[in-house]
Amino acid sequence: MATEVLIPKLGMTMTEGKVAEWLVPDGATVQHGDIVYRLETEKIEFQVEAEAAGVVRHLVRKGTVLPPGSVVAYILAPGEELPAGALVPTPIAEAASGGPAQVGGGGIPLRAAGERPFASPIARRLAKEAGLDVGAIVGSGPGGRVTEADVLAERSRPRPVRAGPALARPSGPAPGAALAEPVPASPIARRLAAELGVDLARVRGTGPGGRVTKEDVEAAAASPAARPAAVAEGPAAGEVIPMTGMRRVIAQRMHASLREMAQLTMAMEVLMDEAAKLRTQLAAEWEVEGIRPSYTDLIIRAVAKALRVHPLLNAEVTDQGIELRRAIHVGMAVALDHGLVVPVIRDADALVLHDLAAETTRLAEAARTGRLGLDDYAGGTFSVTSLGMGDVDFFTPIVNPPNVAILGVGRIRDGVQWDGDRAVRCRQLTLSLTVDHRAVDGVPGAAFLRTVRDLLQAPYRLLV
Repeated sequence: MATEVLIPKLGMTMTEGKVAEWLVPDGATVQHGDIVYRLETEKIEFQVEAEAAGVVRHLVRKGTVLPPGSVVAYILAPGEELPAGALVPTPIAEAASGGPAQVGGGGIPLRAAGERPFASPIARRLAKEAGLDVGAIVGSGPGGRVTEADVLAERSRPRPVRAGPALARPSGPAPGAALAEPVPASPIARRLAAELGVDLARVRGTGPGGRVTKEDVEAAAASPAARPAAVAEGPAAGEVIPMTGMRRVIAQRMHASLREMAQLTMAMEVLMDEAAKLRTQLAAEWEVEGIRPSYTDLIIRAVAKALRVHPLLNAEVTDQGIELRRAIHVGMAVALDHGLVVPVIRDADALVLHDLAAETTRLAEAARTGRLGLDDYAGGTFSVTSLGMGDVDFFTPIVNPPNVAILGVGRIRDGVQWDGDRAVRCRQLTLSLTVDHRAVDGVPGAAFLRTVRDLLQAPYRLLV
């Protein structure tokens, strides 16, 4: 029986989603739990998994924007046809380079004139390695799709050699050379290997027929032999990075924040010796539960308690005035390769430190694996962001609308505290508070910072 692959409804506010990338080629086989495609909304990216095993048949092309609940593909049993009356959903919008989708027999998108050749990722990689133009290869897959077998056949085809002052080298493989075969691996294993920098060719597969599984990649990640040679990370010089998806939303909102608010930043030093001792003790005590509290957890707990005393910083500027929020929902900035997300710890002031640490761990892991829902972002009343991992001491965080304040956290570093005339080594960090000066003046902002500082310097109060 055919299984629908949908645009999931990730939150009450979600109105549309884009098929940003197909991770399983049309006509390929998936197992239950494999990632089929990457969904992109204005706020998040999400990996949609297969709810059944079978053969994937695409209904729409990459870049198609649809409302939640739309069917974008089917998972069929081997030899099964698409359900009778299956329709291609009407897109809300197409990707900038797309244009209206054309659908061939069986609901498979066809290539429009001038469009990028329709080929599987493995076929593209093999063609590139062989120096072949994938657009010139006749595809034998559904809708004329160029498959791996098509590229291998093209590679093995004899090439004419032109006479001249020097003989031209044929573009095909040398006589007797073995053709490179793709490593059999599940889509989720390929995705994880790319994220962890693991060379699949060096991983021993334990799945059926030697197929590399997710567990095989995780086991190989710790082995240096499975990793390729180090290469420079990040974009290359001269590259143009499109302002799309999450990057576009971040740019728009941060620019709007600075344009619409009168932002003021102030800083305060905090002694962290006692907080460091408490964190070490709690980490040892909670280790059996798999919970390891971070300095950020201590800071968020201090912020939540301080917001009870200073409600002016837990507010929003509206047409009616400065609205003080009843609930305290603290946003926690999480850096990703493609941007920054701010999942929300709801009712942070009501959580004991143990439960708060468990929740921040869950949210951070969900953010990095693309499993946050839109509701995980909703309702934040204050934000905390850290650049301590980048050895930054002080910075000017930008307020996350509609909040009126955000706290920046620097690195914990060695400092000096004076005991009379004697210098004593200590651990300290800098807190950077940015406020919307329309709602919060410097004096109440400084009072809030002092409360956070005092809580961190006497951290036993964070346990109650």
